[in-house]
Amino acid sequence: MSKRKIVLASASPRRSELLESAGISFSVVPADIPEEPLPGEPPPDHVLRLATEKALVVARTVPGDIFIGADTVVVCEGEIMGKPVDAADARRMLSALSGRSHDVITGFAVHDRSADVTHAEVVSTHVIFKPLTPAEIDAYIATGCPFDKAGAYAIQGGAAYMVRGIEGSYTNVVGLPLCEVVEVLRRLGA
Repeated sequence: MSKRKIVLASASPRRSELLESAGISFSVVPADIPEEPLPGEPPPDHVLRLATEKALVVARTVPGDIFIGADTVVVCEGEIMGKPVDAADARRMLSALSGRSHDVITGFAVHDRSADVTHAEVVSTHVIFKPLTPAEIDAYIATGCPFDKAGAYAIQGGAAYMVRGIEGSYTNVVGLPLCEVVEVLRRLGA
């Protein structure tokens, strides 16, 4: 890959870890935008819009060549689950996911400043949770892990035992569909 400067428009340590694991050099400049869904906005449209806005907002404010934005939500029974606001919200989310399947949907956008081109796409992974006891939910909440994660869980951490199976991209569930992102970066010569 060339020496084009890549900027990740996200404060997510998990997204940074994933890019680092692929040997990608980048800097981090989080985008500060409202993340609430628009009325009637379907989850794929929501994450695609936010990912694109994040990449473009940061591209307008800092030096760089390639800008990566991403947004992830968990969708269960039609409900978009973002990050829980408190322990009660985390308990509600985990209880809703218990014994059910859900989808983790990530939108990502890669903006090439010099070509003024933005590639954006959505990746969805189907996740199946085992039934959780109230004690398991409370113990997981007590770790503090749920509070900065969509759907109140991290598959790569303490919640791994809750996941009975997945269909699709594991890295998407972590927060960034790495295979697809790297393919786009290669196409852009980054």
